Amino acid sequence: MHSPEPLPPAAAALSEAHAHALLRQMLRIRRFEERCAELYSAQKIRGFLHLYIGEEAIAAGAMAALEPTDAVLGTYREHGHALARGLSARAVMAEMFGKQEGCSRGRGGSMHLFDAEKRFFGGNAIVAGHLPLAVGLGLAAKPRGEVVACFFGEGAVAEGEFHEALNLATLWGLPVVFCCENNGYAMGTALDRSESQTDLTTKAASYGLVAEAVDGMDVLAVEAATRRAVAEARMGRGPRFLELRTYRFRAHSMFDAQLYRDSEEVALWKKTRDPITLFQARLVAEGLLTDDALAALTAEVEAELEDAVAFAEAGTWEPVAALLTDVTTPWDGAVPTPPPPPDEKRGRMTYRECVRQALREALHADPRVSLMGEDVGAYGGCYAVSKHLIDELGPDRIVDTPLSESGFVGAGVGAALGGLRPIVEVMTVNFSLLALDQILNNAATLRHMSGGQLSVPLVIRMATGAGRQLAAQHSHSLEGYYAHIPGLRVLAPATHADARGMLWSALQDPDPVVIFEHVMLYNREDELPEDAGPVDITRAAVRREGEDLTLMTWGGSLFKCLEAAEQLAVMGVEVEVVDLRVLRPLDLETLLASARKTRRVLVVEEGWRTAGLSAEVAAAVAEGAFYDLDAPVSRLCTAEVPIPYPAHLEQAALPQVDTILAAARALLEGHDG
Repeated sequence: MHSPEPLPPAAAALSEAHAHALLRQMLRIRRFEERCAELYSAQKIRGFLHLYIGEEAIAAGAMAALEPTDAVLGTYREHGHALARGLSARAVMAEMFGKQEGCSRGRGGSMHLFDAEKRFFGGNAIVAGHLPLAVGLGLAAKPRGEVVACFFGEGAVAEGEFHEALNLATLWGLPVVFCCENNGYAMGTALDRSESQTDLTTKAASYGLVAEAVDGMDVLAVEAATRRAVAEARMGRGPRFLELRTYRFRAHSMFDAQLYRDSEEVALWKKTRDPITLFQARLVAEGLLTDDALAALTAEVEAELEDAVAFAEAGTWEPVAALLTDVTTPWDGAVPTPPPPPDEKRGRMTYRECVRQALREALHADPRVSLMGEDVGAYGGCYAVSKHLIDELGPDRIVDTPLSESGFVGAGVGAALGGLRPIVEVMTVNFSLLALDQILNNAATLRHMSGGQLSVPLVIRMATGAGRQLAAQHSHSLEGYYAHIPGLRVLAPATHADARGMLWSALQDPDPVVIFEHVMLYNREDELPEDAGPVDITRAAVRREGEDLTLMTWGGSLFKCLEAAEQLAVMGVEVEVVDLRVLRPLDLETLLASARKTRRVLVVEEGWRTAGLSAEVAAAVAEGAFYDLDAPVSRLCTAEVPIPYPAHLEQAALPQVDTILAAARALLEGHDG
């Protein structure tokens, strides 16, 4: 725990107007938080409530150093940042109440305040989860001469995202100012009990960026340090790190009994280091503040807060009918055809070449598009999909990243928030679990939680599936994990035309899209149609017409199902094969139409049966076409075992043509296969 002794004082010339503006900002933050505590006790504000009392000098001083076009990210204790950034006390208080007049339409509450017009990209309840977003916003800000300010507590330095974000920001020379509000305790664990290196400037400087310790209880010191850091970042000299040494006078949250620190310590800080008391004393000593002026400021703040509370009390609840709005953007999937990239070819080619063509098309057609991921550049991609693209388009468009999935996927989210159209490649689907926080808690969530203000037009590509004898850790089929998440569109292109056309369509979607490319398809050769172009990514596709049975599948199992259908045709059974290809949201219209037509359905999934995506498909078909079916919907899935290494066991675990045939015959004969 750091000492309440101040750092060397800030030396700054100070006008009366600016002094009063800083003091007023601190007073309104303090009074806002005090009122929130009262309202929480009265059960007008619920959930978690993290008060900023004691830290007001940081928000007031730092925000004074930023331009309106700069971006700001906060943590879950962000009320002070929001108010100092210019959000109205009315909008913030209404959000605390959960009213639709709030800055996030009541959907974010205390920990998730957003204002797109103010470039305030919100608080984040996941410790350090927003630091990678700052990197991505920095990518978008750099060519525009803007800066990103990212606020977080010292507890975040223990998280992987802290290290990944600082490394990426420094590696790419981004204009990000990382503002660590070191209040000494994270939630309830003192820094010296959680970190082997407690000097946070030393920790940050190890990544090669300039780091400075600042007295966070001195508003002028904070402002001066932030101005220096912002100026350097804006001039293209890379990121900066400020350790703002402060102290929260209240508990971590309103649930916190504060058993980890004694009352004498808290009392000493309040008595000797209260930032408002210190600043007022300085202004009085320098003749910049009179009793009358202080009384006027206090009355003005009190009136503003009483008005804010009354506004929130009179606010309205969002109607239940609006519950599902802004999860995703309503969209029909229709997109214009982009101009073909140079030296475009058609004819016979591999699936891999089709994906590469799609990437070239997108990169040439839209300067906002870039490809980012592990080994996508010089190496050419783990599966050689992006081979030679860096030679054609350069390292600013084909961006090699470190092995830091959470960091670079989060950077993709931030870049999309900043107006770019990033394509992020995750080398293999199991690696994506390291970035699941960014995909679930940020990419999929921000539109809805911000009340529709924020859009994350991000495309994430990842290789999936088994069949290459890579054993259990590289053979997953996790499409169902992602299809479970509201806010995402999930695609599984199997054909060459889809591999070629889905990417461009996905890039036009204003919401995040996850694309699964099956590893066993990359080498598959086929004819790419002459008219191959954008694909409607709202619809499933009937790949083979039939009358007697429907096989529903996607990805790597499609061609196994088509082969099984041909063999059944020899026996006089006409099988319809439906390629789901859009796994979220499911195209129920196409699925139900086929089920009603053939009256028997077998779902084939290269994923585990228990709680798998095939269960959702089967349930949807049963619910929607129950009285049209002649047999229960059946499923054929991968065996409930981690995928084995030996080829014969791997093949035995997965759905194959012979097992599809057996399951289909069992369904036709009237019993469950």
